[in-house]
Amino acid sequence: QMHLVESGGGTVQAGGSLRLSCTASGDTFSNYAMGWFRQAPGKEREFVALIRGTGSATYYEDSVKGRFTISRDNVKNMVYLQMNSLKPEDTTVYYCNARRTIPPWFDYWGQGTQVTVSS
Repeated sequence: QMHLVESGGGTVQAGGSLRLSCTASGDTFSNYAMGWFRQAPGKEREFVALIRGTGSATYYEDSVKGRFTISRDNVKNMVYLQMNSLKPEDTTVYYCNARRTIPPWFDYWGQGTQVTVSS
């Protein structure tokens, strides 16, 4: 079982930057691919970024490519999302996700952190 806690959300002007952090505990961190998702009011939860357990590969949703960077520290059991050139449409709640890569393939979620980008 994994427990995830996000932090680093807040309010920033358009064009600014934020760095989200997610701290994991409860299981072997390197056995999990880690991701960031976001969910706007009235919409489904949207994939933002993913990083493999080794940190050797990353994947991004098209609208954030070139602006956001996901990274992880397998010593500190943390995953980060560096968000640059923020746009008002990035405003929503961001969630940390852990997906186990060794059976059983469970999913775990953090509580979410609010990001607001003012225009």
